[in-house]
Amino acid sequence: MFIKRLTISGDNGEIRNLTFHKGLNLIVDKTVTSDDASRTGNNVGKTTVLRLIDFCLGNSADSLYKDPENKSEVNHEVKDFLTSQRVLITLELVDNLDAPGRRVVIERNFLQRKERVYTINGESVGSKKEEIAEALLKYIFPDVKVAKPTFRQLVSHNIRYEEYRLNSTLKTLMYGSDEDYETLYLFMFGCDYDQGEARTRILTKREREETFKRRLEKVQTKGAYKVALDVIEGDIEKLEKRKRELNINPNLEQQVERLNRVKQELNSVLGSLSALTIRKSVIDEALSDIQGRKFDDNLDAVAAIYKQASAYIPNLQKSFEDLVSYHNQMLENKKEFLSSELPNIEGSISRYQKQVDELRREELELSAEITSSDTFADLEEVIGMLNALFQKKGSYEAAITSITEVENNIAELNRELEGIDSNLFSEGFQQQIDSQLAKFNGFFSSFSNRLYGEQYAIKCDPDTKRGKRVYKFATIDVNFSSGKKHGEISCFDLAYTKFADIEGIACLHFLLNDKKELMHGNQLNEIAKIANEENIQFVASILEDKLTDELRDQKYYVVELEENNKLFRF
Repeated sequence: MFIKRLTISGDNGEIRNLTFHKGLNLIVDKTVTSDDASRTGNNVGKTTVLRLIDFCLGNSADSLYKDPENKSEVNHEVKDFLTSQRVLITLELVDNLDAPGRRVVIERNFLQRKERVYTINGESVGSKKEEIAEALLKYIFPDVKVAKPTFRQLVSHNIRYEEYRLNSTLKTLMYGSDEDYETLYLFMFGCDYDQGEARTRILTKREREETFKRRLEKVQTKGAYKVALDVIEGDIEKLEKRKRELNINPNLEQQVERLNRVKQELNSVLGSLSALTIRKSVIDEALSDIQGRKFDDNLDAVAAIYKQASAYIPNLQKSFEDLVSYHNQMLENKKEFLSSELPNIEGSISRYQKQVDELRREELELSAEITSSDTFADLEEVIGMLNALFQKKGSYEAAITSITEVENNIAELNRELEGIDSNLFSEGFQQQIDSQLAKFNGFFSSFSNRLYGEQYAIKCDPDTKRGKRVYKFATIDVNFSSGKKHGEISCFDLAYTKFADIEGIACLHFLLNDKKELMHGNQLNEIAKIANEENIQFVASILEDKLTDELRDQKYYVVELEENNKLFRF
């Protein structure tokens, strides 16, 4: 796909509308070199154009306002502008710049949660990296049905503005392992390899198991654990023999058990005794209260009151003596009722007290017998030592079991890997790789010859490292000049695009490049010709005063930026 348009808009309307074309597309910094140190040309936004395209293709927003060499350094002016102005980036990609065809429109802003916008052809994209990559792959490379390489890995060589990609032809992944590069380049060079994902998964799992094994053996190896276990088992056998030879009270276990039962029974009886004692106390208090409420013989004052009441109520039918007798009789009845319980309660208290005395006596006798044994302390010591050894033995056995399980897992993964590698590293597959690289190297060497009069090439050799085999791809030449290295990288990217077109391999038809002023103008002229000939968009940010007269032409320009006309216009 080609880039047709990149639009930057905000709350106040459109900020930039950049239209791209075939061949060479230049993002030009017009800052003129002068004695004014403040006019450096830095931060006018030429690299930001590349970053915005990359942002739409799944990169994080951090690259736009964080220092790549120091992530804690944030350009708050840019970050605040992107969020406060609700900046929206729209990237339009097309299959053909000259005729109607497939079109992919990506919109993305810098806000979070409900205000977040990330859509492809109007369909909302999830917030997780995996969801974003899956959506981009679906729309941009609909015919690619593999999980590995990922979308970001597939386009990594198309987007070169970060240092590690500017200075390496093939090492375009930030955290790529040998297996990642193997899977990526086997796919890119069209080598039929449908087990790449399975192999990567096995290798990743094996690496995890090997890491776990190293952690398990950080203190001691499996062999050392086994030796230590043999020593521990010998010590346990000696202590068991010592334990058997101790002159222990033969009834010790039964006596301890009986003592526990006695204590339990004693606690139960004491509980019952306490309850009965409390009940007897309550009855005694009630009887004492009744006794205090009886009328005694000194009734003169009460009788006088009763006579006075009779004078006012002549028809009182009961005499004062009858009233006194009735009251005292009621109290006597209540006393007899309460007193009737006392014999049973007192009898039960007596019985429980006797049981308590007997149980306490038995408790003292059993405790004396148990604790008076001369070997009891020795037995406790031996048992304590055995417990410690058994605990250590269990720990060592668990470690040995865990290490054995990990070793078995690794062995099984190696068997699975061997089944895949028997085909992957066969002579026939190696010939397929060589054949595909020969096709590619034809374009690579041709383009490099046009730029430098030298013929570059890519080689691939199987390599064995830490017990695993992997194909490693590398350039044959070694270039130390940064400008020449940039040329080699550009030749590779251009050559790969042409190779992928001929082989029918999915790829982007645009190449994003930063710092092209490091290349000599003559080589940049040649790149412009190749890009135009091969129908490739070569997008480059560059200082205008580094352009040749041939390239200093508006037909190549996408946008011109300078100190008073920065990309975001602030």
